[in-house]
Amino acid sequence: MWPFSRKSAAVPEVKSELTDPTSDSWAALCDAVAVSASGVSVTADSAMRCAPVNAAVNILSDSTATLPCRLLRDDADDGETAAKEHPAFQLVNSFSNEWSSAAEIRRRVTQDAILFGDGIGLVTRSGGGPAEILYAPRNVVVLEYKSDGEPVYNIDGQAYGPRDVIHLQVPNPSNPMQYRGLGLLHTGRDAIGLAILLERSSSNLFKNNARPGGVLSFKGSLNATAAGRIAQMWRSAHGGDKAGGIAVLDNEGSYSQVAFSSVDAQAVEMRAFAVSEISRLTRVPATLLSDMSRATWSNSVQLDLQFIKYGLQPWLRAWCDAYSRTLLTPEERASLHFEFDMSQLLLADTTARAAAFAQYRSAGVMTANDVRRELNLRPLPDGNTLASPHVQSPANDNSNPKDQAA
Repeated sequence: MWPFSRKSAAVPEVKSELTDPTSDSWAALCDAVAVSASGVSVTADSAMRCAPVNAAVNILSDSTATLPCRLLRDDADDGETAAKEHPAFQLVNSFSNEWSSAAEIRRRVTQDAILFGDGIGLVTRSGGGPAEILYAPRNVVVLEYKSDGEPVYNIDGQAYGPRDVIHLQVPNPSNPMQYRGLGLLHTGRDAIGLAILLERSSSNLFKNNARPGGVLSFKGSLNATAAGRIAQMWRSAHGGDKAGGIAVLDNEGSYSQVAFSSVDAQAVEMRAFAVSEISRLTRVPATLLSDMSRATWSNSVQLDLQFIKYGLQPWLRAWCDAYSRTLLTPEERASLHFEFDMSQLLLADTTARAAAFAQYRSAGVMTANDVRRELNLRPLPDGNTLASPHVQSPANDNSNPKDQAA
């Protein structure tokens, strides 16, 4: 059922909310048209046209969208198997509804959460189980709280509880009730505004200044005809393939080369600093924003791993929690859980990962099937023996030596 019906009753306008400067509606309205310290108005459209912001937001949202999400069942022997028979398995791996894939829903909700602080998805049900996951635009959602702190989501005139709504929210320390999250457009307004201003300044530098390579000066005044003839002769004598030759000037003529000022030269450094600021705000390494000024082979690999641990994993954890809350019953949560497969991302440091697995196998910590499970490979029939591949006897053979001798 599509919840955003055009025939639903209109929500009455609450004048007190719109006129009270301390209300959350007023704060959200001000954020939508807020001006940064640099004087640039920062909106979602202008922020996404800023290259480093666009790259950071898309890297986080695309990674969240494209990673496989598995619904796993805990076995009695502490193993895990895919619960493909559960209706939630298809909703998070294939298509969340008839027109949107699971990846597209995760991408749009994550982008809203990063930029605005809140990303909303609605779970519809059929026969008591989950049937669809729908993307809910922020402008159709009104968040309220009961006296005990339970959230209530009013979506197009209908009220939904937390079990029916996927809500990704960035914590807002200044708003204890968390009516709205603290998105990048708020926390990074000044940094984004500076980056936009630097881009505009660089464009205007080459668009409006129209600086020549040098200036020829002569004593006295020149009419237009004489000035044009001298310029043409100079280009013929020193332009193109003749550049770099010796110039001879008479009539007390002089040549002055035009160079960029120190402020113009520092524009490049300031733009690099702006990329670093966006990197700090989003926890996306500058190397992933195509700033390779301080990148080396070794630190690039470590930065990729830091991005997975500190930048991406919090969003994946939020999605797993939201999926469990909305797609599983309290009874099912005791034996089922969601997990994103990050094995492909961890292949960035293949050598170190292979060495760690080899040490675990040699020390008798992991079986062959434990390693294959981490690599997303099928188990082997004899792969559950906890034996070192370098010795003949099993690593967990704890039988009595006297019994072996007998």
